[in-house]
Amino acid sequence: MQETFDTIIDRKNTDSIKYDFAVRRGLPEDVLPLWVADMDFRTPPCVIEALVEKSRHGIFGYSDTREDYFEVLHDWFSRQFGWQIRPEWLVKTPGVVYAICAAIRSLTNEGDAVLIQEPVYYPFSGSIRANGRKLVINQLVYSEGKYNIDFDDFEEKIIRNKVKLFILCSPHNPVGRVWTREELIRLGDICLKHGVIVIADEIHADFTYPGYQHQVFVNLKPEFSDITITCTAPTKTFNLAGLQISNIFIANQAIRRKFKQEITRSGYSQPNIMGIVACRAAYRDGGPWLEELKKYLKSNLDYLREFLEKRLPRIKLVEPEGTYLVWLDCSALGLDDNALEDLIVNKAKLWLDSGTMFGAGGEGFQRINIACPRAILEQALTQLENAVSQL
Repeated sequence: MQETFDTIIDRKNTDSIKYDFAVRRGLPEDVLPLWVADMDFRTPPCVIEALVEKSRHGIFGYSDTREDYFEVLHDWFSRQFGWQIRPEWLVKTPGVVYAICAAIRSLTNEGDAVLIQEPVYYPFSGSIRANGRKLVINQLVYSEGKYNIDFDDFEEKIIRNKVKLFILCSPHNPVGRVWTREELIRLGDICLKHGVIVIADEIHADFTYPGYQHQVFVNLKPEFSDITITCTAPTKTFNLAGLQISNIFIANQAIRRKFKQEITRSGYSQPNIMGIVACRAAYRDGGPWLEELKKYLKSNLDYLREFLEKRLPRIKLVEPEGTYLVWLDCSALGLDDNALEDLIVNKAKLWLDSGTMFGAGGEGFQRINIACPRAILEQALTQLENAVSQL
């Protein structure tokens, strides 16, 4: 498996957002991309084999999931997280962001307040604004290299703005926190107290580093079942984003009915057949591959940490507890955000995600995707070292 993950696969001219659209997005053609959250690894062989078999069948008509699909999901979430899902909770959508937007429209009115914890995955704020809702920010507190929640501010913002929805990012992208049981319960209790519905984006749940365990928010207290939409997908875990499949779980019948009505209004019905096939195969047989992948990501993280300490000491690693997206504190370089972006893009020839994209508190940071062969990570860090040495 080490050799498999070390293999460099040419992704250029494959209609890849990551590799083929730099110029169209205003960047130099020769930038090395470590930005968007897809991996430079092939999906597990079990998934490829299932997709090939379906392709040979040659008919791609309207399709939906049968009992075996749910059984595979049930086994995965039970085994990985001790979470017992029920068939009636499941709603399939083409993606988590799609589901978030549908939840916003179905459970709030225009002008209602929706709260997020920035710096955070930037489609959260975009989805809130695009649907005419009020964006409310509970900024995470960065101190001594780690992020924590300001719970007093969280509750105060809910009360003052009459917040209707809270979008929880768990594990957190981009700061890498795997929230503890105590932190999540405290957030949930505040939301229960004030009648706030929680959209829990748990798409990175399968990626935690040794010593950390993802806690499924809705599974922490029975009362949370009445206020929670849990968003999951195999797409980050098994590199399937282009197949557009996500699994949304809603225990509360009234919330689920409103959510499904909004999906109907959007014109979406059955999922992509290849997404169904890939999800089922991945969750059924992809576990051993994932365990090897996590070991490889850990070794990439160790390499990154050592490189920064020895050769780029002014760039600080915000130690991730989960995800393969790593948050870098570049503030010690003494550059404003325009100069930092110029350094990354034009001097280092890298395509990363600028911290400012993630909202409040993102200034002076960059997000890098380490789900790539070691040689690509080495090349990227060497290019960054050479650029910083010219400052």
